[in-house]
Amino acid sequence: MLQEIPRTRAFPDIPQITPAEAEAMVRAVIKLFEKWQLSDADAREILGGLAARTYARWKAGEPGRIDRDLATRLSLLMGIHKGLRYLFSDPERGYAWVKKPNRAFGGRPPVEIMTQGDIFSLARVRSYLDAERGGW
Repeated sequence: MLQEIPRTRAFPDIPQITPAEAEAMVRAVIKLFEKWQLSDADAREILGGLAARTYARWKAGEPGRIDRDLATRLSLLMGIHKGLRYLFSDPERGYAWVKKPNRAFGGRPPVEIMTQGDIFSLARVRSYLDAERGGW
């Protein structure tokens, strides 16, 4: 006998990422970029071309309003970080991975892919890590 499964509403009552969660992700991503030893210019490009003043405020602990694009980028970066933590028992090796050449990216380091600025490049690195750890 078939049983109907209730449909998921198109507009959930709770947003996917709350402002408090977005602010926490900003703090985490700033620390992550420090661990990856990224320049401010590269960090801003990964964040979609974030203005220098806005990024300086982020680093000072004042993230301000996080729009959907930035929240998605932050989420992808947290997923990349999580994937690296699963793959490498030594966190330092995971932090270094982003700057090492990788055959999957045509011999380019993942950070070079991520600094292309588009959200799809972040998703590409995230998908690669998910596949490497058996997440597909």
